[in-house]
Amino acid sequence: MAPKILARNDKLRLLKQMLQIRAFEDKVFELLARDLLKGASHAYVGEEAIAVGACAAIGLEDYITSTHRGHGHCLARGADLKLMMAELCGKATGYCRGRGGSMHIADVKAGNLGATGIVGSNIPVATGAGLALQMKKKKSVCLCFFGDGAANTGAFHESLNLAGLWKLPVVYICENNLYGMSVSVERALAVKNVADRASAYNMPGKIVDGMKVLEVYEAVSEAVERARRGEGPTLLECKAYRFRGHSRGDSRKYRTREEEEHWRARDPIEQFKKHLLEEGALTEEEFSALEKEVGEETSAAERFALQESPDPSPDDLYDDVYVDYEQGNTRLRRKS
Repeated sequence: MAPKILARNDKLRLLKQMLQIRAFEDKVFELLARDLLKGASHAYVGEEAIAVGACAAIGLEDYITSTHRGHGHCLARGADLKLMMAELCGKATGYCRGRGGSMHIADVKAGNLGATGIVGSNIPVATGAGLALQMKKKKSVCLCFFGDGAANTGAFHESLNLAGLWKLPVVYICENNLYGMSVSVERALAVKNVADRASAYNMPGKIVDGMKVLEVYEAVSEAVERARRGEGPTLLECKAYRFRGHSRGDSRKYRTREEEEHWRARDPIEQFKKHLLEEGALTEEEFSALEKEVGEETSAAERFALQESPDPSPDDLYDDVYVDYEQGNTRLRRKS
């Protein structure tokens, strides 16, 4: 079945989501520089087309699992900018009441089963979700996002083996941004492409241009429909580039400026904007209006997190913590 043809409004929605992710991540790094946001944060700048294109291919009944570089996935799944910013700032109004922070945002009601700071650990979670969906005879699918570094973990190989064996409804999406922290993928993979490994697990493998949102959308749509038909998982390798360093303290000395300029010339937002302008689906005035709207939403999220949201109360320290100790005995405690 061919992917659904996107209407003009759908394409503009994708463009706005990409702009939201870019603006959100730029604001996060600004707050880090001002020491208003604590802890580690891994920007999704440059990879926006992957999350947005992929999440556009699924419905409300479907699920995703995310990574330490997960803000883009959460926003593409329809998250509230205010609640996300509050979570990063450790506020009680955040998605996880300020307990998760940047690397552990989850929004289960929206089908986001959560991000994780452990490389590759979300791959078994997605595989387990796929098994649950299969056992319940649902037509839902789970998208599993992970990086090229995670493709070298045991969790990757074990999960894809089981998914291929049992034909689970999971779409594995490798976001290959060419570097695992500072290590080039060329020095870490025994094969040329992560997608080449798909044949070992009895599933299709496909390389996708991760800088083009519509190409990602089409590839994920085909894989999703295949999973819904009960034909099992697919491994997609979306090749892209992170414009910033691995995290806040990364000066990117392992990359040449020429390489960075080459990839910035392929900016996914600028490419999609150009495409929409050429087909008459967008005007420069409309793009400027979108940028202004997204800027205002981002500023509102900042105000909500820093000025309007309380810190968690010490009285709530043990709420949602499943195990504590009392008189030497382990007991469960959860606020009703």
